[in-house]
Amino acid sequence: MGRRVAIAGVGLSGLPGSPEATPFALHAQAARAALTEAGLRPSDIDGFASAGLGALQPLEVAEYMGLKPRWIDSTGVGGATWEVMAAHAADAIAEGRADVILLAYGSTARTDLKRKLRTASLAWGTRGPSQFEAPFGHTLISKYAMAARRHMHEYGTTLEQMAEIAVSARYNAGLTPFAAYRDPIDIADVLDGPMIADPFTKLQCCIRSDGGAAVIMVAEDRVPDLAVKPVWVLGSAEAGSHVSMSQWEDFTTSPAAMTGPTAFARAGIRPDEIDVAQIYDAFTYMALITLEDLGFCAKGEGGAFVENGRLRVGGALPTNTDGGGLSACHPGMRGLFLLVEAARQLRGSCGDRQVQDAKLACVSGTGGWFCSSGTMILGAD
Repeated sequence: MGRRVAIAGVGLSGLPGSPEATPFALHAQAARAALTEAGLRPSDIDGFASAGLGALQPLEVAEYMGLKPRWIDSTGVGGATWEVMAAHAADAIAEGRADVILLAYGSTARTDLKRKLRTASLAWGTRGPSQFEAPFGHTLISKYAMAARRHMHEYGTTLEQMAEIAVSARYNAGLTPFAAYRDPIDIADVLDGPMIADPFTKLQCCIRSDGGAAVIMVAEDRVPDLAVKPVWVLGSAEAGSHVSMSQWEDFTTSPAAMTGPTAFARAGIRPDEIDVAQIYDAFTYMALITLEDLGFCAKGEGGAFVENGRLRVGGALPTNTDGGGLSACHPGMRGLFLLVEAARQLRGSCGDRQVQDAKLACVSGTGGWFCSSGTMILGAD
């Protein structure tokens, strides 16, 4: 059918902490907010996508919310899950398999940690390919740290340049009412903090928060029914790279090197036309090489690119305008929050952190330890 696809409504819930709520409730609260914004009813939803909750995801969440979708998706590829799901949803809507698809997520990661629940910390286990690396003590953060050191070795990237990413995220968080951490920090604060995994100090690692998010995607023929202006899906791409570190050919290149050029080509947009970027930032280095691989700067130039406040609201490429996973929220899988922030920026509804005249956004999620990538280009009317 080839119908155009738009984001119709977005919603958040439970940020940054919600000790009284369950993950199911956070899903529903965010979905209700998105429906209200769009001016739609639960009965309008005929497609549902979710991951990270229940043994029969997303069926358990759909039942909790009283939905009986004719299209479902439970893709699970880590932090890139939601960009990949959004691409699947756009394809389904374009071809008439559904008309209104809800993507929803909710997590009480922060509360679970404070309550010392055994399930609070993510465990990858030692099955499959992981059995060959687990005996050497590789943790998720240590894998990112090794990759960061490789980039520093090959391209001269400095600790100060990576620290600037955290400083810029905190600057943007200072403009965001729901951000978990809003007090300003400087490069010295970042570098002098506790070492977690060399070269990452504490402030170069994502926070733990609770939170829910929801995005509603619709076919173009439903746009006249909306209560808000649509945000159009212009192009998207997804890719996988590796699971085992031994199978990662180049620690300085992420799978965004595949999804970025493809998504931009499908959208007919160049990186230098983008007004605002929302990029997964579980660690500072993740944001740095994703910017390179998406084409915002050449390989090896990410360190210089992020200097001088370029990523801040008011900078040359405002990035993670809500404060990102480093300062605003990171309730386990943050990818859906990237789409929410991008849609709000393109609608001009972000208050003090609003990027003036934002018309084009790049959203890119990363999963695992650069194992997967999903990139989507969005545009306003």
